[in-house]
Amino acid sequence: MSLVDLIAQADERGLAASGLACLDRCVPLLGGDDEVLRPLWSSLADGGAWGEYLERARTELDVADPGQAAAADDDDDDDEAAVLVRRMLAAAPDDPSAPDLREWADACSVRALRIHRLLDAAAGDTGTCPVSAHREGLTDGISPLVAAELRRQVTVLELLAGRGAGGLRPALEVSTEGRRVLRAVVSRRARGRS
Repeated sequence: MSLVDLIAQADERGLAASGLACLDRCVPLLGGDDEVLRPLWSSLADGGAWGEYLERARTELDVADPGQAAAADDDDDDDEAAVLVRRMLAAAPDDPSAPDLREWADACSVRALRIHRLLDAAAGDTGTCPVSAHREGLTDGISPLVAAELRRQVTVLELLAGRGAGGLRPALEVSTEGRRVLRAVVSRRARGRS
């Protein structure tokens, strides 16, 4: 089943976890602490105060105002990638059962894949196949970093579909692994500039 199909069939918890996982993996681009989104994961498990935790994360990551998620200079892939992360966080619904949850999860999926492609561009990814095609299951010419992100997104949705709330912990583990990979990529690029 394609990523698009999995998102279309996901329930509220699956959608919230999917969007949150995409965001969580990309937090290194904002310089955020690895635990900054942990309370949101907990709230999905226990029905806690999602809105309160979301506001706290926005404040800590300096994304309290959605207007800060303005367009970046297209010449700087790191800046553009950080803007995409800010947009994900700014657009997150204050209620994890909001009607626009599917739209948010879908947008997070696209942005996370785009971020990984931007970061792979320096490694020679020509990006000849659009991200939308990868989400539909076409993986010709996909770079390793984007392929890994695509697999993680599919895995998170499959875990939540198959295990319900019991899939949250393994979904968080998948996200944590992806965050480590992205943090290493960001660190390597920063060293390459100095």
